[in-house]
Amino acid sequence: MVALLVASMGLPSCTSRKKLYASEKRVWQLKQDSTLLKTELDRTKGMVAGLQEDSSVLESEKMSVEQRLKMLAASSNMTIAEQAKRLEDLQNLIQRQRDAMNNLRRTVSDALIKYKSDDLSVYIKDGNVYVSLQEKLLFKSGSADVDPKGKEALKSLAEVLKNTPDISVMIEGHTDTVPIKTAKFQDNWALSVGRATSIVRILTDDYGVNPATVTAAGKGSHYPVATNATDEGRAANRRTEIILSPDLNPLFDLLGED
Repeated sequence: MVALLVASMGLPSCTSRKKLYASEKRVWQLKQDSTLLKTELDRTKGMVAGLQEDSSVLESEKMSVEQRLKMLAASSNMTIAEQAKRLEDLQNLIQRQRDAMNNLRRTVSDALIKYKSDDLSVYIKDGNVYVSLQEKLLFKSGSADVDPKGKEALKSLAEVLKNTPDISVMIEGHTDTVPIKTAKFQDNWALSVGRATSIVRILTDDYGVNPATVTAAGKGSHYPVATNATDEGRAANRRTEIILSPDLNPLFDLLGED
């Protein structure tokens, strides 16, 4: 009798624990399902955002294509005579710019004629006039202070630049690959920037070249013109290039006409 009574008292407790376990398992499963659903929802949102971005890019490309088609349509509306006239104008403009740069090269060469060929060179490359000045003409080793002889050369060049308003001037400093580290310059790149900036200041502050037309850039040792394996090659790489570029706005204006 006692055993039966104990057994009958423990039966509901066992059943409750089973129900509780089943409920906890169900709650855990619901949480797992909720986490999976949230992950899937986030992924879906990401896909939607990606599709919207792709749609925006496609719409932009569509507009670009439409604009090009309109330009082609406008161009095709030109008569043969009009197209021939436009081509002739373009060729004449290119020839005038070519002649202007050749004249500029001769003018610069005449202004710097007293300097030796191993001090500097003047030539045309890619439609621009290059004035390449060797380190020995401008600077002492490791310095960005321009020597008096170099300032004289820059003064002669500045007179030409002031009388040629429709050009832009890029000053590029170049070095060899021999490492440098001083109190003022931590490496060759810093030295090349310092040298280019020094020349810009002399041209603009001392000799009156329009600052709006001049830009300074340091190239370090990354654009050599000769091998760095020899003394002669390294000397050639230690240079400052003054690049004179024509005003291309008239050309762009002509190309932009309907």
